[in-house]
Amino acid sequence: MVRTPLTPEERERGERLGSLLREARGARSMTDVAASAGISAETLRKIETGRAPTPAFFTVAALAGALGLSMDELIGRCAPEVPDVPGAPDASIAA
Repeated sequence: MVRTPLTPEERERGERLGSLLREARGARSMTDVAASAGISAETLRKIETGRAPTPAFFTVAALAGALGLSMDELIGRCAPEVPDVPGAPDASIAA
């Protein structure tokens, strides 16, 4: 199976996620956080450095739980900025 190359936006989003997770980890060791989330330290390292820019949903959810972050906060800080368009529906309202 051939994997479609990631877009620059997907790579950027992965870098924002990694940066946020690194910031939230603070002084805790990578090994401690990874163990709390049930993933390997190498997987966490790849996510934090952007080498794994599109981790699985359940991996991100486990990391959020281990770091005391909400999924809403992660989405809000990792989603691309969308400019306001007059007359457009509010993107924050779920359909």
